[in-house]
Amino acid sequence: MGLRLIYITNRPDVAEVAERNGVAWIFVDLEINGKEKRQGHLNTVISRHTLEDVSRVKKVLHHSELLVRVNPIYEGSAREIDEVIGRGADIVMLPYFKTTAEVERFVALVDKRAKVCLLLETAEAVEVIDDILAIDGIDFIHIGLNDLHLSYGKTFMFELLIDGTVERIADRIKAAGIPYGFGGIAQLGQGALPAEMIVAEHHRLGSEMAILSRAFCNTQTATDITDVELIFREGVEKLRAYEKGLTTQRFTFFQENHKVMGGKVREIVAGIAK
Repeated sequence: MGLRLIYITNRPDVAEVAERNGVAWIFVDLEINGKEKRQGHLNTVISRHTLEDVSRVKKVLHHSELLVRVNPIYEGSAREIDEVIGRGADIVMLPYFKTTAEVERFVALVDKRAKVCLLLETAEAVEVIDDILAIDGIDFIHIGLNDLHLSYGKTFMFELLIDGTVERIADRIKAAGIPYGFGGIAQLGQGALPAEMIVAEHHRLGSEMAILSRAFCNTQTATDITDVELIFREGVEKLRAYEKGLTTQRFTFFQENHKVMGGKVREIVAGIAK
């Protein structure tokens, strides 16, 4: 059993391709409140998905689950959560929370009508992680490296993998028995930090899920759906073959990978700082 793969799209045709090629969660992203201010200076995707997209994507799915990221808790949260669940969300994700009260409110609003996934991406939430983990009704946690590295004042999001931050958080989540994942992965052989290194870290840390990033399949550049199909088929096949190989590796392999990855991350950070 490899990583549970997640892919962000509001296109039904792309969702069908992703499902056909082993993506477990199709991710419609409604979060917009405050995101431009936080991430506008980064080369990150700020989705412009709509409530109608939730319905459109849900209609084409047969076995993949539909994950919908809503906005951080605000005055319209009850209405927004009701709507996405009514439109077929299997899992609802809460982003950018800082307090236990926000998580308790979110769990209460979902009210067992869908699964709850927390997107842990603030230093404030990490500070109270044990209190958050004690709240009943949390099904999954994803560690969001984009906002979390900004929250800690880091230069590059994968610094959180080499400085022990992700590992410390992961240990707490695993101890609570909640499935978790972190970050995103590109195609094997690609990415500023090689995807192979990141996948090996997922396995070392007991992560169960990962988002296939824009670098895995960028539908802005791969505009023909047959090209998208080929990218997914070949990319997922290579990923699964690599994961299978990881199951036979000794612990020393993962230790060495972490060490080499640390050097690579420091090189990238030094390059950004110039």
